[in-house]
Amino acid sequence: MKPIVSILIPAYNAEPWIADTIKTALAQTWPRTEIIVVDDGSRDQTLSIARQFASKNISVVTQENQGAAAARNCALALSQGEFIQWLDADDLLSPDKVAKQMAAMQKCQDKRQLFSSGWGYFYYRLDRANFTPTSLWCDLSPVEWLIRKMGQNLHMPPATWLVSRELTQAAGPWDTRLSLDDDGEYFCRAVVRSDGIRFVPEAKIFYRVSGSGSLSDFDESEKKLASLFLSMQLHVGYLCSLENSARVRSACLSYLQRRFFRFYPEQMAFVQQLQQLAATLGGELEAPQLSWKYAWLRELLGWKLTKRFRFLYNRSKSVGMRAWDKALSSLEAKDELGTTSHFRANPAASDSQDLVLPRTSR
Repeated sequence: MKPIVSILIPAYNAEPWIADTIKTALAQTWPRTEIIVVDDGSRDQTLSIARQFASKNISVVTQENQGAAAARNCALALSQGEFIQWLDADDLLSPDKVAKQMAAMQKCQDKRQLFSSGWGYFYYRLDRANFTPTSLWCDLSPVEWLIRKMGQNLHMPPATWLVSRELTQAAGPWDTRLSLDDDGEYFCRAVVRSDGIRFVPEAKIFYRVSGSGSLSDFDESEKKLASLFLSMQLHVGYLCSLENSARVRSACLSYLQRRFFRFYPEQMAFVQQLQQLAATLGGELEAPQLSWKYAWLRELLGWKLTKRFRFLYNRSKSVGMRAWDKALSSLEAKDELGTTSHFRANPAASDSQDLVLPRTSR
């Protein structure tokens, strides 16, 4: 009998997306799945929408708002599957994502292997999903994967992974101290405990850029800065535990330097601790440099206001792009009125495979 795959969906204020996400979990061609949705105290209609899907194979539970890590731990505790598919409440799976990765698993017969997939980001229109391969899109050893991730500032969304229960238990629970980058920290831990990463190019997921309020959205709050700092410390510790070498120290220093901007110069306590961490790696963090379009503004306004302006500018630009894509999506939906509509993956990136879902209004 084929093993059960548990598809675990933490959800918080995901009213516009949760139905489509659940539908892609239901559409999986792997014959034995269970779906568990944990609503983390949403203040919108996320819970009521999710409950409309409740059935023998779909469990929907709710808890007081405790954060994404706690919701994921709750879902995991309720699951029975031999393999775990994590799925954020605004992301989508291609129909054979799980089946493709399970086929790869059955060939290697090593439950300590960690399976990844390709991913493309999108706003509203799935046919515009952008699949851009990185150096993580291949089979890698744990240490090589972490060196590339940290040294080149790369990432893989949670839904790309398929993890055996054995490896999940070895990795341990999600860290509830982290309100930011809890997924980055968790999967680095899973990588460290694994026998290696197997990339399955035929398996694909769609990563929604949903903007402000999403789990990955970043602001300058003290809580999120503290979470980021802790995650950075843990990342460095994980990589250094695998190999003591110049290339590891270089990757760690590059990783710290890229994130130094978040703390410099206002958060001097964090700045000093990051410099101390860099010193243990044999290096020193340099004062962050601004691009030419912000450098002159710094002379007028200073670091703090310039950083705030940069943050607000980038956010407004992203909001504008989402609004434009939403408008085009609505126009396309009107054009398709009266016909069967589908979400279609980018043909150039996914072999023109259909993701068969009815388009919902947003």
